[in-house]
Amino acid sequence: MNTKILTSEKRIIDLKDMRIGKENLPIFIAGPCAVESEEQIIKTAVALKEIGVDILRGGAFKPRTSPYDFQGLGIEGLKYLKKAGQLTGLPIITELIDLSYLDIVCEHADIIQIGSRNMYNYSLLKAVGKSDKPVLLKRGMSATIREWIMAAEYIASSGNENIIMCERGIRGFSDYTRNTLDLAAVPIVKQKTGLPVIVDPSHGTGKRELIMPMSKAALACGADGLMIEVHCNPDEALSDGAQSLDIDQYRKLKIALK
Repeated sequence: MNTKILTSEKRIIDLKDMRIGKENLPIFIAGPCAVESEEQIIKTAVALKEIGVDILRGGAFKPRTSPYDFQGLGIEGLKYLKKAGQLTGLPIITELIDLSYLDIVCEHADIIQIGSRNMYNYSLLKAVGKSDKPVLLKRGMSATIREWIMAAEYIASSGNENIIMCERGIRGFSDYTRNTLDLAAVPIVKQKTGLPVIVDPSHGTGKRELIMPMSKAALACGADGLMIEVHCNPDEALSDGAQSLDIDQYRKLKIALK
């Protein structure tokens, strides 16, 4: 694997008072799949802050399989997310899906997320590579480990080496879970790139009852953190309710992972 910039040398991503990738100090990222209203994201952020979450997640722009599903609130959602972050002191992460929104996402977010659908969008990768924001790069739905690492190289070769890799499951032949969570990728990618690797068991399984055991397994294999979808009322969520925990369920998970 011919990486030119990323090596096995361990990298730490500094974000405010956090050091992402520091040994034995996993980072907890949580929040709803989509920002649905100002009240919803602020209520969720306050509850997650009390539980001890490190970073607030929320989608303002939602790339959905069906054009008829909720697509997010767009720029309005970004403003709500930033307000929730300011009220709680939590840094925020949100997904960038289009080059035209790069500047405004950088203005509102502390970490830029590149979702699985855009892992192969090399123009977008090169653009975030020129920004000064940390980038969370999700593995593509059917991406090999090499393809995922080369996507990170696109970002790094454009000047930004503050990259967090996110294993979120790959498409397999089983239809019991939403995806097949490839935990073997965690130690492999850490060794090959030196980058911190976090795991998203929400997308990795698509089933809320599997989030607890797969979170434990992710940390056991060396993941540097977890990204988990949390909604105040998952059964009424506008997207990904079946794979979202409610506040009490997330509190129990956080206690179990101490």
